This record gives sequence, structure tokens and C-alpha cells, in this order.
Amino acid sequence: MLQVVKQGGKEQYKENNTPSYVFDLDQLQARVAAVRKGITRVGTRICFAVDANPFLVEALKDQVDGFVVCSPGEFHICEAADVPMETVVVSGNYKATLDTARMMGEFEGKCIFTAESPEQMEVLQYCAKWQAQQVQVLLRLTSGDQFGMDEEALVQCVSKRETYENLHIVGIQYYSGTQKKGCARIGEELKMLDGLCQKLKEEQGFEVKILEYGPGLGVPYFEGEEEEDPSQVLGELDGFLRGLHFSGTVVLEMGRFLTAFCGSYYTTVVDAKSQGGRDYCIVDGGIHHLGYEGWEQGKKVPHCTHLPQAPDAQAPEKPWTVCGPLSTPSDVLACRMPMQEPRPGDLLIFERTGAYAVTEGRYLYDSYDLPKVYLYSSEMGMDLVRERQGSCKLNMRPKEDEPEE
Repeated sequence: MLQVVKQGGKEQYKENNTPSYVFDLDQLQARVAAVRKGITRVGTRICFAVDANPFLVEALKDQVDGFVVCSPGEFHICEAADVPMETVVVSGNYKATLDTARMMGEFEGKCIFTAESPEQMEVLQYCAKWQAQQVQVLLRLTSGDQFGMDEEALVQCVSKRETYENLHIVGIQYYSGTQKKGCARIGEELKMLDGLCQKLKEEQGFEVKILEYGPGLGVPYFEGEEEEDPSQVLGELDGFLRGLHFSGTVVLEMGRFLTAFCGSYYTTVVDAKSQGGRDYCIVDGGIHHLGYEGWEQGKKVPHCTHLPQAPDAQAPEKPWTVCGPLSTPSDVLACRMPMQEPRPGDLLIFERTGAYAVTEGRYLYDSYDLPKVYLYSSEMGMDLVRERQGSCKLNMRPKEDEPEE
């Protein structure tokens, strides 16, 4: 049974419960409430990008207005959480025919689908006709990468809209990347999208009803980075939104900005040594579990708390290289993390890991176990939602008498 010991405002694990993630639902709820308070434009909805953290879908079901999924697996996660399908947007560069047809047929065309190319419009039309459904579609505008389509192709789809007898184009989706510092670029993008909506109305007689936009607001992950005031950032974003000529529904697609601060990754020190003029701290978790955007293989020091078993307020700090257990020299969590001398059994808590970190690790490397995952709230306490799981079975042929999973 999990035992939790409060120490310095953090939660320390006993009984070998690391490595593990903890997602604080109280912090998550407060963050969503702050976003809702900061965005005042009438007709604006908040949509969660499931790829940021699939473990939070059920908790966010009653807090956000919708979900964006990028794969059949993420769609199934929403199914399992009983998410209302009319709130789900199915995105992604690849939409397999059978998966797409099932989503349309089993849920009576309730989901909105993005179209990332004229060819994908044909796939959607085929599936919708096969399932005898009328399906809403958002045309995704590219930001210059492999996702979406350019403006010429988008306009072509709009001009041919009457030929897609089972599709109803309702708007545009646009996302140009994450970790944007400040809101200047966001203002430029919204101005561009506003102009495109006006152009479609004037030249194609088409009125955009939904503008789904991923602002890509940034999160400061590392020591020394400027801490932006969330209320100021949201105020600037809200000002741009209220300045739009577009009067339809704006859907803000958010992931990192909503969830990063609610997550912590717990790992235990298993060894400490000095060699070659450097001090090394070895922990039981590593880059197979944990990742940060812009990390540069540990060259940047993430926000992290060291909880020694025997605290000594007088002990000096010095820089330690924190490494995981993998059989690769790239398994470095931080190159120069200031710590009092770590000892086996001490705890390190890597913070701001509520977005992407839990899914972006190299989980199959060296066949280590997947970490435990807990949800926490003051009301329910610690809730284990994923037990420690071995990955070795995914890296081997199953025995004849052992059923495949």
C-alpha cells in the first residue's frame, strides 16, 4: 500500500514506488479555471489536445468544451472515458478508412473530422457515404510543415463543397507549433486567419462558422527562464480574439499550457559517485520515461526538487550530473544540477511534467518497466491509475503457451 510522507510541501514515496508520475487534479482544475477567466471573448471554447496527456481526459471531461484526438488510440481513450462524441475533433495526417468509418458509423457522425488534404476529403466522403452519415469537417491550413494543406488547396475544397454530398465544411483548423514566447506571433496568425475567413466569404460565398486555433502558448521548463505571468499572456490573447472581425465560434486548442504545471515525475537516487572530475547522481528513472521540450540532452536544468532522507541545512550545494539507468551515455536528466550531496534513497521530483513528458519517453529502450501513474486531489488522495508495467514482452516473441496481448 502506498505510503506518502509530507516533507517540505512535497510528497515523498516509500516502498519502492518510483519511478512514477503524479498528476495533481487540483492544480489542473485551477489552471483551467484561470484560462476560462482570462478568455472573455463571447463564443470562445476551450478544447484539450489529448496527445498532451491522455491520463487527464476523464478528469477534464467536465472542465473543457471538447477534445482533439490524433489517432484511433486517442479516440478509444475518449470512448473509454465516456466523452460526448459531439465534443471530439478527429485530427491527424493519416485517417485509415476502417477506423474512420467506424468512428462515423458507431457514433452517428457526431464527431468533427479535420481534412488535411483534398485527398483526405475524398477519404472522408467515402467513409461518410459508406456509413450513411452527414459529417462536419474542418479544413486544416498548413503552417508550412507536413500537416494540413496550403491556402490554394483549401480554397479548392471550399469551391467544390457541393460535390461532397456527405460532408459539411464548417470551418478551419490551424496550428503552427508550440512554446511561443509572448503573443506577437499569435496576433499575426489570428490576423491572417481573420483575413482568410473574410476572403472565403467574399470570393466563395462561404461563411466560416468554426475557427479552431492552437495558440501554442509556452511554458518555462528550465531554471533561469523568464516566468511569464499567465494572466498577462491570457489577457493579450483575449485582446487579439476580441479584435477579430470573425464573429463565429473560436475553439482554442490547448495542451501544454493547460497541463504542464500539474505533473511531477518522481525518481529515487540509487548511486552517487565522482570520477573524471565530475560528480554523478544515478537515479532509477531516465530519458526512457521523461522528456522536456528543448531539453538539449540535459544541458538545460529543469525545475527539480531534491528531498534528502537526512536533510542538512548546512551542507553546501555543488553541480551534479543526474543520469538514469539506461545503457547509453545520452541518458542524462541534467548536466549541472545544484544539489547538496545526494545519497541512495533520496528523492528527486522533476516538475512541470504534466504535458507530453509521460508519452514522449523512449519506453522500450533496455526493456525497463513503464513508470507508475497516479492521479492526486485533496478530496481523493493518491489514486494509482497505472501499475508499474514491464516493456520486455513488447521486445520479444511470446511463448507458445502465453497469449498475445
